[in-house]
Amino acid sequence: MRFFRMLAVVIISSVLLVSCASNESTAPAAVPAPASLYANATPLDLRLSSWPYPYSTKEFKTSLQGAPASMVYMDVAAVGKQKGVVLLFHGKNFSSDYWAPTIAGLTQDGYRVIAPDQIGFGKSSKPNVPYHFDDLAANTKALLKSLGITQVSVIANSMGGMVGVRFARLYPNTVQKLVLENPLGLEDYSKDIPPQQNDNLLKLEMAQTETSYRRFLQTYFPSWQPSYEKFVEVYVRVQKGPDYPAYAMTSVLTYQMIAEKPVVHDLPQLKMPVLLVIGQKDRTVFGRRFAPPEAVKTLGNFPELGKKAQAAIPNAKLVPIDNVGHVPHVEDPDLFVTTVVQFLNQPIKN
Repeated sequence: MRFFRMLAVVIISSVLLVSCASNESTAPAAVPAPASLYANATPLDLRLSSWPYPYSTKEFKTSLQGAPASMVYMDVAAVGKQKGVVLLFHGKNFSSDYWAPTIAGLTQDGYRVIAPDQIGFGKSSKPNVPYHFDDLAANTKALLKSLGITQVSVIANSMGGMVGVRFARLYPNTVQKLVLENPLGLEDYSKDIPPQQNDNLLKLEMAQTETSYRRFLQTYFPSWQPSYEKFVEVYVRVQKGPDYPAYAMTSVLTYQMIAEKPVVHDLPQLKMPVLLVIGQKDRTVFGRRFAPPEAVKTLGNFPELGKKAQAAIPNAKLVPIDNVGHVPHVEDPDLFVTTVVQFLNQPIKN
C-alpha cells in the first residue's frame, strides 16, 4: 500500500510540475517518468495464457467473419439448488476475470454463471476481421446452445452493455431479465465523434505507455485503489510481448464496432424486465479525445443517461449508486451483488 501511495505522489507531482512550467517563458525542465511497476514482469502472449483467472476456464470453438476462433469462458456452478443461469458481458478494456466478486455472490445465491471472454478480448482469439455486436451475440448464443442452456438473465457492463442489448433484441426468448451496468451506447456517438481511420487509431494505440494507460483507466474510477492495478498490469505485460501489434489492432477494430453500431435506438424494443445500475460519478465519453470540446460537455452524463434510458425502456427500473463510477461491480461489489440478486429473485409478472 505504501509503495502505491508513493507512486501516486510521484505521478501527481510530475503532472503539476509540467503544468506549472508551461506558464513560464523559458522551456520547462524535463521531468523523468515514474519507474515502471512491471519492468521485470514476464510478458503475456495474445491469449493471456499465463494470466490467472478466478475460476477454471473452458474453450468453445467457433468462428468470426469466417475466421476460426475460440471463445474462452468460465462456467461456475450454483451453490445449492440452482435458481437459474446468469450470463455476463464484460467491457472493452476488461476481461471476464473482473467479474470475480459478482460470480462469487451470484453462485452463493443459487445462480449458475457463464462468463465468457468475447472474441477479441481476454483469453479468447483475436482475429484480424471486422467486429460486429450481432456476431458476438450469435457466438454467445451458440455457446449457450452447446451447454444446453435455453434461458438466462444477462448482466452487462460498459461495452458489454451494447452486446447485451443486441443479444436481448436478437434472442428475446432467451433473455429472462437484463441488467445494464453503466452501459455504453445510451447515446449515439456517431453524431458527435468524427470517424477515425484505422491507421490513426493504431498509431495512437502503439504510442500508449504504462503511465498514459493508467491515467486512462483512472477516469473510470473516482477513487483509484491499489487493487485496480491488475487492469494496468495485464495491458503492460501484453505490451512487453511480441503479440502487442496484433493486440493493438484488435483494440482498433473493436473501437470501430462501438463507433459504428449504436444501440440506443434498440432500447424501446426491450420487452423483458430491465435493471439499470448506474454509478453516479461516471462521466465516460467514448472517443473523448476525438470529440469537439463543446460536444464533450454534453456527453457521458450517466446520471441523466440512466434516467433517459429508464424512460425509453418499457419495463425498466433505475438504481443509482452514489460515489462510484463506470464499474460499480468492482468499486462496490457487495452492494452491486445485493442489488442485482434482489432484482433476479423477483418473480416475472406476466
